[in-house]
Amino acid sequence: MAPHELLTAAEMERADRRAGELGVGGLTLMEKAGEAVARAAMLAISAAGGVVAVACGPGNNGGDGLVAARLLRAQGYGVRLGLLANSEQLKGDAAEMAKRWGGPIEPLSPALLEGADLIIDAMFGAGLSRPLAGVAAEVVAAINAQAKPVIAVDVPSGLYGSTGGSDGPVVQAYATVTFFRLKPGHLLLPGRSLCGTVKLVDIGIPACVLGEIAPSTFHNCPPLWLAHLPRPALAAHKYSRGHAVVVSGPAESTGAARLGARAALRAGAGLVTLVGAPTATAINATHMTAVMVKSVGSDAALAQFLADERRNGVLMGPGAGVGASCAATVLTLLGTGAGVVLDADALTSFADRAATPDAHPAGLGFVVRDRQPGPISADLFAAIKARAAPVVLTPHEGEFARLFPALVGSKLERARKAAEASGAVVVLKGADTVIAAPDGRAAINDNAPPFLATAGAGDVLAGFIAGLLAQRMPAFLAACGSVWMHGQAASLFGPGLIAEDLPEALPRVLARLFA
Repeated sequence: MAPHELLTAAEMERADRRAGELGVGGLTLMEKAGEAVARAAMLAISAAGGVVAVACGPGNNGGDGLVAARLLRAQGYGVRLGLLANSEQLKGDAAEMAKRWGGPIEPLSPALLEGADLIIDAMFGAGLSRPLAGVAAEVVAAINAQAKPVIAVDVPSGLYGSTGGSDGPVVQAYATVTFFRLKPGHLLLPGRSLCGTVKLVDIGIPACVLGEIAPSTFHNCPPLWLAHLPRPALAAHKYSRGHAVVVSGPAESTGAARLGARAALRAGAGLVTLVGAPTATAINATHMTAVMVKSVGSDAALAQFLADERRNGVLMGPGAGVGASCAATVLTLLGTGAGVVLDADALTSFADRAATPDAHPAGLGFVVRDRQPGPISADLFAAIKARAAPVVLTPHEGEFARLFPALVGSKLERARKAAEASGAVVVLKGADTVIAAPDGRAAINDNAPPFLATAGAGDVLAGFIAGLLAQRMPAFLAACGSVWMHGQAASLFGPGLIAEDLPEALPRVLARLFA
């Protein structure tokens, strides 16, 4: 199985150091890293005997570039090597690799790139913590102005490997070669777009070092959660596979809840019931077949319906309507023993009433002060923390800003803080969805195609999660699996996707996972 642990820059430094303590020397690691970079360069360059410009920094990243330069020269390529330091300033393994290079070293400048057929960016790696300036910034600008392929070593220079962000110029790479484990910045935007195709290479760091590092950030892929994905047993029946309940919105907005209900059924819940007011139920009854419908006229009646412990997974929010009545129903659900998924209006109904549109990013404002008085986010979080059963929150960036207006930082940092503050698993949606648990675990998803930018896709995702919760899959892993399967279903369907297609594509995804 592909490795799924993600390492921050500090954790990767620990892995390098521990490898040395276990007898794997830094020169050995650097030699293998440079060899991988050279191979990538040879695959990318169009003609043997072409010219490669290698831009090296003063640290180990530059050392990897020195190795690649030496190996490419040995294969007959013309190599120009520029160093962002004097050779005498190099230390340790990088200094040794400069001696082994033995060729001319130019002061790094944009002039290095003239006539090059390919550029290797070995200036700065994942541990960079400040914006590039001076000559380094000039070289980045010159690299990005070229119409030549760029191979980045570890991460494109200027990118923060632990966050996927930057505070200054960043190299736009054609491909990135990184080592041992991916970093969060390879998956989080804009880092993922800046890296190009990412090649992960084993350079000999023993995998056992991960036990000591104990990483808590993961690449969201099947090895992370597949062992926990429910598979029907031979003696299973519909009641043993869980009963998901989806709360419908009012009569004029029932479609979103139906999408969630269909998704929960496709995700494997043995039974799904769509509940709502009598007028909404009359409409839902004309559309649903395998999904059951039930008229529930009050929060008290809903609580009574959920008193049956077999009804163990609930979704509320899609098309529910924003306001105090929606918030009250959410608090009713949180008073039951069922696992709960809260999406869309169920989240916005708890936005801080003191918030104003100016408090949120452009286009995401929400005039909370104009809605009915009701509970706010602190009330929601208190109710979540008071219960034993899991809760999953599925906000997009706008809903997140309303619910957690004070949180700042990278997407990964904000999702983690939100999970800790709320006591819930938080699914912060987007092209780089982050799933975070209250215990500090987090996963970053990277398989969502652009076709998912369509109305109702989030309702389907919430339904997938509710369906897996009903089957008693652990909440964090249920959210991770649902996000990945959601993206995979969209990719399998392809262009022209609408939300209704997602549940129908899920069986093909499950068939491949179960094979």
